[in-house]
Amino acid sequence: MTQIATIIDMYQLAPQVKGFRLRAPDTELEFDPGQHTTVRFEADGKEVVRPYSPTTLPGTDEFALAIKWYDDGLASSYMHTRSPGDEIEIGEFEGGLSLEDPDRDIALLASGTGLTPLLAILRQYAQVGSGDAHLIFGERTADSIFHRSTLEELAAMHDNVEVTFTLSDPEWDWLDRTGYVQEHLKDLFEEFEERDFYVCGVPGMVVETKDELRDLGVPEERIHSEGWEDDAVTDES
Repeated sequence: MTQIATIIDMYQLAPQVKGFRLRAPDTELEFDPGQHTTVRFEADGKEVVRPYSPTTLPGTDEFALAIKWYDDGLASSYMHTRSPGDEIEIGEFEGGLSLEDPDRDIALLASGTGLTPLLAILRQYAQVGSGDAHLIFGERTADSIFHRSTLEELAAMHDNVEVTFTLSDPEWDWLDRTGYVQEHLKDLFEEFEERDFYVCGVPGMVVETKDELRDLGVPEERIHSEGWEDDAVTDES
């Protein structure tokens, strides 16, 4: 089942990433933080359907998306050329990436727009979690980090929330971590058997991170991702 949402606001989050605030009138949106909806439209006579995860929590008629522009991306081009007031067809909220247990410590491991579902889960955990949450966000350069102020504010306002940034192509004055998310797991965590690990990013990053977690002794049931990434990497190889 689909419904119509209206773009209320658009704003720049990073050079290639725009934020969208959308409203589905007369609807109290229900979804698990971490799940995705779909944007649907026609291009060249064919229906295009692309998944996007809200970065916000449910319970109102509004939600927010963060969408990166790709030169050859039909959906990102479509969304980046919309205007406030435009109506967008969206699909049901679905997907298996969501908070398993608010009483366990969690690690949220994100690269690129893989941050979007994990930001929603982090917001939820900040409200209901009884343990510690540590988000590691990997990007290429400092200016490509989006929602940085939001993440830093969450960490500042909640004693049980920590955020670490790492850059794969840092500038000379970058003083935080460098390299890829999966390269810092051993340094940042000590207990690997009890903490839940949530992973989202490009397929290669997800697969490599999950392999590293297994090597570090994380039980399979403590590793959470969308689940399609292994096949995507296999198809590319």
